Amino acid sequence: MIFVTGGTGLVGSHVLLNLAQKGEQFKALKREYSSLEVCKNIFAHYKELDLFDKINWVNGDVSDIPSLTEAMQDCEQLIHCAAIVSFYASDADLLRKVNIEGTANVMDVAIASGIKKAGFVSSIAALGRNSTEGMVDEECHFKITKHDSNYSLSKYYAEQEVWRASQEGLEVVIINPSVILGPGDWTKGSSQIFQKIYKGLKFYTSGSTGYVDVVDVADSLIELLFSEVKNERFIVNGANLKFRDCFDSIAVALGKPKATIKATPFLKEIAWRVDAVRAFITATKPLLTKETANSAMKSNTYSTKKIEAMLGYQFTDMDATIKKYANWFIADLK
Repeated sequence: MIFVTGGTGLVGSHVLLNLAQKGEQFKALKREYSSLEVCKNIFAHYKELDLFDKINWVNGDVSDIPSLTEAMQDCEQLIHCAAIVSFYASDADLLRKVNIEGTANVMDVAIASGIKKAGFVSSIAALGRNSTEGMVDEECHFKITKHDSNYSLSKYYAEQEVWRASQEGLEVVIINPSVILGPGDWTKGSSQIFQKIYKGLKFYTSGSTGYVDVVDVADSLIELLFSEVKNERFIVNGANLKFRDCFDSIAVALGKPKATIKATPFLKEIAWRVDAVRAFITATKPLLTKETANSAMKSNTYSTKKIEAMLGYQFTDMDATIKKYANWFIADLK
């Protein structure tokens, strides 16, 4: 039996879909009043609603140790996907509570419950990308810099909890996905890239980063969990692309105009401040923060040689990924 956290989110939903398609036995943790719509819609896109209806949901929370203890009974493996992704300064405490303390709780209960192996979804944000020149790989260890976001710090310290658990006898595998493209909630996380471009994104930046299909994130994690590999981490990244090239491809797939205005460092500083004022006046969260504006100006590339060599893993073509999810976004508008 496999215990899965974060099953109502983008990555977790694809993990559940993959396990269900394989006929694996699993439990999926959810908070009592969590919406299942994202997960249900993902299963619907793959025409697997019959499998969605068979999911064994259990109520609990990564902050509630007794609920984790009860839910993890009779399980031998763990996939920990639950996390908060936020670049708002106001969410610093929430990031610490869910991403760091929640991961510590999950690892502690896993050890106490006799879980044999755990797979953890980390992020490229937990790698030393801000203190590394050139290609980033798994050996680029994290060094705190002024450029690291609260989210980056939370994922780094969450990883430390997983490594700590490995020292206490739990076998672990960690994946560090790049920017994940997939059909989750189109108004949140990386999925909102499609929505913003559909609505008419006018600016582009000179930066670059890695992108990966959410299917590859789920597939690679499950393959690692079922493998003999232990106590290793792997970058999962489908392609290294300039922001402009990725956004142009999405715009074309959506039938929308490409961005035509280059965001200079000066414009970037104005933009996030203007949006902060707009958000204050309208009592909403800003669409652009200082952290996201700064990251859009950086250029990072990520190596996948390790997972390709160890598993022979081949990532989905990024053009195919973009076209697929652009079509799904348009279909969801109807």
